[in-house]
Amino acid sequence: MAHSAMSGNGTTAGDDPLQTAVWRLRSRACWSDAAALLPPATPAAALQRASLLVERCLYTEQGWEEAEDALRTAEALAHSDDERGAAACERGYLAYAATVLAVRDRADEARAALGRAAALVPPGAPQRALLDFRRGLLAENLTRSPQAARAAYRRAHAGATAQSDPLLLSFTWRHLAGLALREGELAEARHGFAESLRIREELGYLVGTAPALVSLADTETEPEASRLREEARRLFRLLGGVPTWLARQLAPAPPAATA
Repeated sequence: MAHSAMSGNGTTAGDDPLQTAVWRLRSRACWSDAAALLPPATPAAALQRASLLVERCLYTEQGWEEAEDALRTAEALAHSDDERGAAACERGYLAYAATVLAVRDRADEARAALGRAAALVPPGAPQRALLDFRRGLLAENLTRSPQAARAAYRRAHAGATAQSDPLLLSFTWRHLAGLALREGELAEARHGFAESLRIREELGYLVGTAPALVSLADTETEPEASRLREEARRLFRLLGGVPTWLARQLAPAPPAATA
């Protein structure tokens, strides 16, 4: 399962107290509480609120209607091309989430919305790296085109590096590593997963740390693989079973059959 997030608001020392509070709640899987701190009085606040609630859908498989409502508000308040492009990016991501989690097939809507965002957000704009990443997700998981996905992830990786967006970097490392693992490039995959985990631990991004631990475990030998998975289980329980889709990967292996 491939998953992403919005950019790393609240992850740098210079952030204001509101953004710091939003980040702390978000990173601990408290998206509703974080969104409650952001009344949609401005286009930026409405968009960030919608982004939080869309992300909650992807991690919990719940809250779809609330996310839709927040997104419609953000779309209504958007006036500039940048604002409309950012709202379209969130619209495409919500449709992607519904499709990849098998809630409802909204693949065409996801492609159309991200295409609209690409027309509104020029290359080099701050939002472009996140948009490129999400277009990579569509290519990898809906179109089944790993080459197109890799190209999009690399553009996103370069953009996140240029913008010093460590959280997005943790996702580009993770998904590039996933493609490498699929192709049997074990050392490259291990390096990418380790970088993703390192960044998430440094940021305190708890809700994304368990998936990073599981991914790294897939590239390690015993006993390190079991140690990483057990740490992932501990975090998963601590956060109340979020992300929900990780439960399948953390389920104990069935006992070996005996004659």
